[in-house]
Amino acid sequence: MTSLAEIDLLARLHLAARRCGNRLRLRYVSDELRELIAFCGLEEALGLEQRREPEQREQRGGVEEERELDDPSL
Repeated sequence: MTSLAEIDLLARLHLAARRCGNRLRLRYVSDELRELIAFCGLEEALGLEQRREPEQREQRGGVEEERELDDPSL
């Protein structure tokens, strides 16, 4: 279970990293922790990477035949 104490620890780690000229980036964060960080409004401050959604492939519709219109001059 994620708690505000863990959020506080992450904020302190982020601050320490910045003081040393580094940055803290969170990857592969659980949904529960992600929601709590968002609730606290700290997504950007803690460097929380956006969750990548799998690409959805477009479903192909029916096959359409390609044809030329009749030439009226013939």
